[in-house]
Parts: sequence; structure tokens; C-alpha cells
Amino acid sequence: MSTHANHPYHLVDQSPWPLTGALGALVTVSGLLKWFHHYNSSLLALGLLITTLTMIQWWRDITREGTFQGLHTYPVTLGLRWGMILFIVSEVFFFLSFFWAFFHSSLAPTTELGVMWPPVGIIPFNPLQIPLLNTAILLASGVTVTWAHHGLMEGNHSQSLQGLFFTVILGIYFTILQAYEYIEAPFAISDAVYGSTFFVATGFHGLHVLIGTTFLLICLIRHASFHFSVNHHFGFEAAAWYWHFVDVVWLFLYISIYWWGS
Repeated sequence: MSTHANHPYHLVDQSPWPLTGALGALVTVSGLLKWFHHYNSSLLALGLLITTLTMIQWWRDITREGTFQGLHTYPVTLGLRWGMILFIVSEVFFFLSFFWAFFHSSLAPTTELGVMWPPVGIIPFNPLQIPLLNTAILLASGVTVTWAHHGLMEGNHSQSLQGLFFTVILGIYFTILQAYEYIEAPFAISDAVYGSTFFVATGFHGLHVLIGTTFLLICLIRHASFHFSVNHHFGFEAAAWYWHFVDVVWLFLYISIYWWGS
């Protein structure tokens, strides 16, 4: 039974995707444990498949509701905006915990660490090599996504398409460089609190880059299909907000962990 009525807010129809999404998350986490302990990734692959299919179909329904059925009215869009703002605020506190752990350990290193930071035996990354290049990449991607937004506001479809395309490419390039950095790292996550704070903080940021790149890729596909207009493009704005948040977090990571922490 449809839940649509004459009210300013939007109640979605009954959907199986929250249930399948929860199932996919459960199978994925269980698959990770099986992979870590038994070196078997079959359950992990199944969990990722369920999660991916759920995302595709859930996003398809939301796109249909907002683009073709006209259900994302101004009050609904306003609620979505506040939801995205609060989500980003929660992400700020999420990363704040990592910075707290890093500065708690680095400002007063214990005797187990040799009373010095970085700890004895740790060779940190040179902040003027790959980390600096990644900083330039993310700053450039912030420019291109702003360029895309400006083109969208001006009704310039091709400019927005080009800006989104270059932003996605830069996001992929950043991820490749970070993966290379991890492979070449002279220390591991088990190397004292330095390795733990470094890989947890930069790793979760890398995960957010992957999520943001996927977010922008979906926006690129939707924009190529003419889903966005000058007055109706909150999906793109939410992706741009998220990407700028990722950029700012990286600047703090670079200054504190890569530059000051080394």
C-alpha cells in the first residue's frame, strides 16, 4: 500500500533494501573475520555482492523518486540538507577521536616508545614526497568539483560534466597513490601506537575517499543522463559537501601526522 498523502513531507513506500543492506553488512563483516583467520574470501565476496546490489537498487529507487516522481519537494529537500549536515558533523567527531589518540600519544610519548616521537625504530614517510602529491591532488579535486558546481548553477551542462569527470579521476588517482604508499610503508599497523594511529586515521580517510569518489561517480552518471537542473540538484550538492569535508580532513592529517608527526 502506498504511503503517499497530501502532506509536505515524504514517506517512502515499503522497501526490502534496508533489510538486504543489513544482511549484506552482516555477511561482509563475517566474511572479513573469515578472511583474516582462515584466509578464505568467499564469504566476503558474497557480502560485498549483496551490499553492491542493494546499493544499486536502493539508489535507483531514490533517483526515481527525486527525479521522475517529483517527491523531493522543497520541504523534503530541506530535510535532506539538514540530514547531510548532521551526518558530516558526526563524521567530524569520528575523525576527532583519531586526532585525539594521535596527539595524546605524540605530545607525551611514554618510556615504551623511547620517550620520543616517532618511536624508536620507526622510519616515517617523507612529507614532501607522495603525501605532498596527494595533498595537491585533493586540493585540485576541490577546485574541479567547485568548477562543476559553478557550471551547474550557470546551466552549463558540458562544464559540469567535465568538472565531475576530472574530480572522479583525481579521486581514483589519490587512492592508487595511497595504496602504493601502504605497500611501500617501512612500518606496519602493529608497530606501536604510531603504526596504529597512522593506518587507522589515514585508512579511514582513504575509505571516505572511496565513498566520496563513488558518490561523485553516481552524480557524473546522473548528470550525463540530465537528472540535474539549475534548481534541483541536491544530490550533487551533497556529494560536493562530502568531498570538501574529505579535503579538509586530509589537510589536518597531512599537517599533523605526515609533517608535524615525522
